[in-house]
Amino acid sequence: MILRNCRARGIHSLRGKLTLANVALLALGIAVATAVSLMGMRYYLLDQIDSELIETRDSLGSTRLTARQIDSLGALVLVREGTFPEAQGPPNSDSLFVAVDARGRAITIGGFEPTSTQLALAAAVDEPRSLTGDADPRDVSVSGTPFRAVGVALPDGTTILMATSTDALHKGMAKALKLDLTSGVLLLGLLAVLTMLSVSRRMRPLEDMVETSSAIAEGDLTRRVPSSHHPTHEVEQLRLALNSMLHQVESAYRTRERSAAQLRRFVADASHELRTPLSAIRGYLQLYDKGMLSEPGERKRAWDRMNGEADRMARLVDELLMLARLDQRPELRFRNVDLSRLVRDAAEDLRAQQPGRPVSVGAEGALLVHADESGLRQILGNLVANVRTHTPPGVPVALGLEREDGFVRLCVADEGPGLDAEDAARIFDRFFRAGGGAGSGLGMAIVQGLASAHGGEVTVRTAPGEGLAVTVTLPAGSSGQ
Repeated sequence: MILRNCRARGIHSLRGKLTLANVALLALGIAVATAVSLMGMRYYLLDQIDSELIETRDSLGSTRLTARQIDSLGALVLVREGTFPEAQGPPNSDSLFVAVDARGRAITIGGFEPTSTQLALAAAVDEPRSLTGDADPRDVSVSGTPFRAVGVALPDGTTILMATSTDALHKGMAKALKLDLTSGVLLLGLLAVLTMLSVSRRMRPLEDMVETSSAIAEGDLTRRVPSSHHPTHEVEQLRLALNSMLHQVESAYRTRERSAAQLRRFVADASHELRTPLSAIRGYLQLYDKGMLSEPGERKRAWDRMNGEADRMARLVDELLMLARLDQRPELRFRNVDLSRLVRDAAEDLRAQQPGRPVSVGAEGALLVHADESGLRQILGNLVANVRTHTPPGVPVALGLEREDGFVRLCVADEGPGLDAEDAARIFDRFFRAGGGAGSGLGMAIVQGLASAHGGEVTVRTAPGEGLAVTVTLPAGSSGQ
């Protein structure tokens, strides 16, 4: 299963690397623990064997007995106990002793002839005398079996060699090593499986992020990374940050698409608006060039029409330039301006242009705002021109001004036909004219741009048959009344 997952996911994937890292760390821990335990066990058991050998060597050496005396004592013990050499079985194979002469040959002691094992022990020690000088027992091999051996030098030149087998120790250590290796392999396999399952569960949010990114790359900008059932803190933070980034990317993409569409529509509308007066001027010039304007009255009418169309193009170009400057966030000349005076001036201009229109003004006294005076005059001029262009001459209009909570609200309301909801939603679009009416369709866009440049906003309230009320809200700044 692990190998299949490694092949499927790749050994160099994050899942494979984490699994291998955990398995490697546990394997290292098991190896260290096994080595320490085996070394400790060997040291402890060997220390017991060595202690017994050293204690026996010291006891025998302190008696100062010769080989003949030890032999006599051994024969006396056999007579008193009624035992004889031929009835005595072989000595314990785990513990051996043998007496060797000065030339290293095994000799009879205690009434027993040296056995084959004792002869092998004597043969295993090349220099018995050197063994007696060692402070610690020495490792020797007797017929292929490991022993720990010590030597005691007797006063008559005889050397007693004593040895204890360590074969049981080595077999026990080998069994312990096999047991540790078996349990270690099982633990490593279990850890690998658990790590693979755990990492797969923990990596699921990252896989969701990959799927979401792939879907977005294919064009689905609405996809988001879903929340997992048991998210970790770091992964949840990454998910939230990624979703926030995706939201910003989608918004930026939508804004760019909308801006591109508006730019295409703006260029098309500007071209259309400029083409109409240019076509009229070109037509009159062609008539004049062909001599078809022979009468003075016809020439004067053509001249007046061309001047009118030229003025229309000039106004359109001026409005386009103003919108371009507003898009670039120009630095306005802010100072204290009496907005009440500007409202009254705009009302007087409207009365002069349309004497028959009822105009009411709610701007008595003085109301100072910190703003750009030319920008405020442009806002009022466009709002009044919008009323003059799109409502009948007899429709009443009201200009109001109030200051509240640090803001100044300028309202221009008429009782004209109003707009439906669809047209009201597009009232600030450039070159938009409700019902294809007169005007360039840039006036309200300029009003909105100027209000935004002052840090304010523009709202409209309208409905079919209920007129149109446009409210410009500006921060008062350093204003006073």
